[in-house]
Amino acid sequence: MGEIRMVGEIRTDYDCEATGLPAERWGEALFKIGDEEIVLEVSVEENIIVSIMAGEDAVWKGTLDGLKKLLKGEIKSK
Repeated sequence: MGEIRMVGEIRTDYDCEATGLPAERWGEALFKIGDEEIVLEVSVEENIIVSIMAGEDAVWKGTLDGLKKLLKGEIKSK
């Protein structure tokens, strides 16, 4: 195993919790709602890259700074 560069946590309203999930390069959270999937992936290989996927055709991928600007309305998603 390599160096731990990121730690993940997942919590739900059923008092389920997974904490301290170590990662060297990337981590992914997957949520399934019926036939739908929502995926959040974070990569720390070089820059911090975030990918958000809602199904197969709705995807956003960019830097952490880009995501912050998108959420603040400073840039528009393509």
